[in-house]
Amino acid sequence: MPSSETFYQAEPYTLHEAEIVERLQESPTIFTLRLRFTDPGIRSAYRFAPGQFNMVYLYGVGEIPISIVSDPEDPFLLDHTIRTVGRVTRGMDRLQAGDRLGVRGPYGRGWPLDKAGGRDVILVTGGLGCAPLVSVINYIIRRREQYGRFVLMQGVKHSDELLWRGKYERWSRMPDTQVMLAADVAGSNWPWLVGRVTALLEQVSIDPMNCIVMMCGPEIMMRTAIENLLQRGVPEEVIWLSMERNMQCGTGHCGHCQLAGKFVCRDGPVFCYQDVKAFLGKKGF
Repeated sequence: MPSSETFYQAEPYTLHEAEIVERLQESPTIFTLRLRFTDPGIRSAYRFAPGQFNMVYLYGVGEIPISIVSDPEDPFLLDHTIRTVGRVTRGMDRLQAGDRLGVRGPYGRGWPLDKAGGRDVILVTGGLGCAPLVSVINYIIRRREQYGRFVLMQGVKHSDELLWRGKYERWSRMPDTQVMLAADVAGSNWPWLVGRVTALLEQVSIDPMNCIVMMCGPEIMMRTAIENLLQRGVPEEVIWLSMERNMQCGTGHCGHCQLAGKFVCRDGPVFCYQDVKAFLGKKGF
């Protein structure tokens, strides 16, 4: 079972070439690139924990941090799901199978799956915030017997933005697994909740003494969810968050992602709520 610490970072500044094996269009503005290192030695040595990220470089344009969404035990393949929002991602959006990118990493601390064995696992995500937790879902689904009840809550602004709809339907058929979806604005034939993802918490039973909660998404959503969980007796030490900041180097040297005395790229992006609660919602942090 992977711990939340970095697995492989022998050369944190070295860029390794990776080939796009497959490109998947998830929505009009979101796509997934499936990568494979061209160097067989790097391919066999590379390891990561769910929740870590890579710095992915488009030659001649720039690099960006992207969560790894594949299972750590998928043989030699790395999946990165990307939203087209800026210069680098627009360039990546034009890439096809066979094109090459630079990859360095993995960076940061991942999800505490080493603390989740035997517990109920509750995931709360909003928007593309689901991406940092997809590797957790893939990991747990493949090892379902090692965990208790599995609850997946995902919210989007508009129902058309829901990614991996087929996967959610498949996941919901797994034993003792509950999938709950919400959209602020629903299109036709939307069978799930119309409203915010935090409203789903009111519809699920929680054993506060035998659960672990992992969440990612807009900070205001996470703060609202945490307030609900604390009121229901969930201990602070079992609530984990993936924080989003402007990460540019991946090693804590540039300072762009500083969160008070911590760096999101080095000390996170996954944090225990206890470690960051003083900074959530505070202007300047």
